[in-house]
Formats: sequence, C-alpha cells, structure tokens
Amino acid sequence: MARLPLFPLGTVLVPGATLPLQLFEPRYIELLSDLANAPEAPEFGVVAIRQGHEVGPDAARDLHEIGCVARVLQAAAVSDGRYLVFSAGVRRFRLDALVTGAGTAYLVGEVTLLEERTGDADAVVDLVGRLRSALHDFATTLGAEEPQWPADADELSYAVGTAVGLDLGDRQRLLAAHDTETRLRLGLSLVRRERQLAATLGVVPPAPEHGFNPN
Repeated sequence: MARLPLFPLGTVLVPGATLPLQLFEPRYIELLSDLANAPEAPEFGVVAIRQGHEVGPDAARDLHEIGCVARVLQAAAVSDGRYLVFSAGVRRFRLDALVTGAGTAYLVGEVTLLEERTGDADAVVDLVGRLRSALHDFATTLGAEEPQWPADADELSYAVGTAVGLDLGDRQRLLAAHDTETRLRLGLSLVRRERQLAATLGVVPPAPEHGFNPN
C-alpha cells in the first residue's frame, strides 16, 4: 500500500490519456509545489467524484474507488497566479482510505497500485477485431472521419470512452474493469449501444473533452 496525493475531479482519467489542468486553488498549488520538490516522479492520483463538486471548501469526499495515477509532464505559471499543468495517466489504483492528519491542504489517499491483467489472450485478440469493426460502424453512422485507433489492446480498451463520448459513469466502469478482456467486452457493448442510439434516435455523443480542466 502506498500514499498518493489526490486530485478529485468530475471526470475520469485513464492510462495513456492526457489531462490538462488549470490550478488556482491554494491547496492544489501547494500540491504542485510538493510534487516539484519531491525526490520521486511528480505523480498524483486522479479520482472521479461520486457526489459533490470539484472546488470550494465543501468539495466532495465521496469518491469512486478506482482512480488513475497522473504524472506531471509540464507546468507553467501564469501571470494571474494560476498554473497550467499538463499531465498524463500512467496506471490505475484502488483508493483504500483517505489519510487523516496528513498535514496537507489537499487530500491524501492510501492506495493499492493495480496491475493490468489480460484475461483470456485468445478472446482479447478476437475482441480487438470486433471492437475495431464496431468503432468503424459507429464513425460511419455519424458520418465522421475515423481516427487511427491504438494498436495495443489495453490502449484500445481505454480509448472507447473518448471515442464515443461516454458519460462519467460509463467511463468509470471501463476504468474499473477487472482485466483487458472484460474492458473490451464492455467497450464493445457500449459502442454498439451508442451506434444504435445514433442510428435510431439521431443522438450524437458530446464532443470529446478539450482545453484545461479548472480545479
């Protein structure tokens, strides 16, 4: 079990995805300062909020159990006291408990880092092909240009959330999946669901998240 500074957000970060942030709350500027002065890699835990808000003194402590370690890649100060931080998802963790008396303005969690399990290797190969086909059909239904999908099975399974504009609940389900096989099966089901909605009701998924996430 390890300790990890936490950044609760109203979004889900997955391994391999990027996360731009604007920091202006004093507690998160303190977090950035602590990361900059730490001897180890500048990493913090992003965990989705189950209920509540990202900012303010009453910000939520009701958090999802599975989160993602984010590594700071770049940070820059802005003249008005804000910091722009560019980070990327590294690996998943399970939030076991919040640390009381950590002595920081930001939350700290006791976490267990999670290994990526494959599941049935033959099933994964088959599911990758089926998911790629479903994503192609989805793009065709929307009349959208199809992007270049990741070749790696893990990366492809995590890319589904952004690819079809899933909401926080579905993205969290993908993040929390026990192994790659399970995540691919879930992703395939979700892509087919979204394509059916788009085909029958004209429902178009929201645009992918962009820009800097304010803290």
